[in-house]
Amino acid sequence: MKPVMVAIIAYIIGSFSSSYVLGRVLKKADIRDYGSGNAGATNAVRVFGKKIGVLAFILDVLKGVLAVYIGNRLLGYDGKLIAGFFAVAGHNWPVFLKFKGGKGIATSFGILLSIHWPTAVSILMVFIAVAVISRYISLSSIASAIVAPVAVFIVKKPFDMKFFIMTLLLAILAIYRHRENIKRLMEGKEYRIGEKVKRG
Repeated sequence: MKPVMVAIIAYIIGSFSSSYVLGRVLKKADIRDYGSGNAGATNAVRVFGKKIGVLAFILDVLKGVLAVYIGNRLLGYDGKLIAGFFAVAGHNWPVFLKFKGGKGIATSFGILLSIHWPTAVSILMVFIAVAVISRYISLSSIASAIVAPVAVFIVKKPFDMKFFIMTLLLAILAIYRHRENIKRLMEGKEYRIGEKVKRG
């Protein structure tokens, strides 16, 4: 029963939508009605500004950290991995928001940071490099997702198959959640860093 308990707790933690709550409390607006319609930190920056966006990012990272901590306390290392996956699932498809959530990048980072920080830092370096060069957060997120399993293979020694599989699953979720961004990138319609979205 413990794996099920860990999965449920992590999913509920992930379902707490930082961007949605901050938007409702501080701006009296539903972030899903603006920009990309995504309830995540990147859209929060565009719609509500940097301060709220950064706060949403930090809270989303902490969700991953908290989920992994609880998973570890209840089930050890396997609990970390189970909690990590289900926290991202909760963020992407939150039960409290009719399953319309974010894309899981910040929460995934928090999870990887908690389980093996050198892997997380190596992926972060890729994220920053692509963001600086392209000025597309979505492209840097997609690139980071693609690199993540490779980073686990290269950085984490000895090789950890369980961690690799979890990271691969998180990468697949991230790329799947960015499918609309991929379409906009191909059409040249994607938002760049610094572009703000007007709210009605």
